[in-house]
Amino acid sequence: MKVAAIQMIAGGNVDDNLSQARVLLAQAANQGAELAVLPEYFCLIGAKDSDKLAIAESFGEGKIQSFLSQIARELGIWLVGGTIPLRSLDPARVRNSTLVFSPNGDCVGRYDKIHLFRFDNGDESYDEARVLESGKLPVVFSLPSKDGHVWRVGLSVCYDLRFPELYRSQQADIWLVPSAFTHTTGMAHWEVLLRARAIENLSFVVASAQGGIHPSGRETWGHSMVVSPWGEVKASLEKGIGVVAVDIDIQQLQTVRHQLQALQHRVL
Repeated sequence: MKVAAIQMIAGGNVDDNLSQARVLLAQAANQGAELAVLPEYFCLIGAKDSDKLAIAESFGEGKIQSFLSQIARELGIWLVGGTIPLRSLDPARVRNSTLVFSPNGDCVGRYDKIHLFRFDNGDESYDEARVLESGKLPVVFSLPSKDGHVWRVGLSVCYDLRFPELYRSQQADIWLVPSAFTHTTGMAHWEVLLRARAIENLSFVVASAQGGIHPSGRETWGHSMVVSPWGEVKASLEKGIGVVAVDIDIQQLQTVRHQLQALQHRVL
């Protein structure tokens, strides 16, 4: 099965971001991708965190969700919509939600980001909890690929990557990590964390990222990549917008798990 990690540089205009996403998703489909993953905040990276509140949608309705459903159906792909802001019961906060759309355009999965990023090194300061409400439950969905295999696909978002217990608890075949890592944290930790999660869980990791300097001035790390269950980076894109499309092989997954049976050797 071919998977595609979509790398973007989203700005403050939703329509422009959707247009950018459409072009990149079409490229992924033309390359044969069955599964395409947009990055975190693909629909908006505004000048301030509270901009997310203005574009928030109710689950199951709204322009952004309609776009995702339509493009999945038009291209005939499994589409993971990075994250979008969905309304919560608290009018001052939204959920940072990953939605999964099947090739017929149905929403078949939703994951609300559990771990909210907070970082302050004196020069940069981020606190997602100011406008985000955390999710509570991990989510795995089943993806029947064209080769007849049914993959267990786990959902996570960006800062979740630093919490290995989330990944180990679900034993997915593929982990998706739509992200918007900062340049500072990404340069130090991004690749090593992705490879660690792949190695620990003997699973593929598909990480789609924001990758550049945004109109707001924020700089994201990029380096979207696909990692094998053995921890090899199969392909990556350093900066800018683009598509990382890779064939992943169920035989490799099964072979690695047979040769190194770490998942069966757990005692805790």
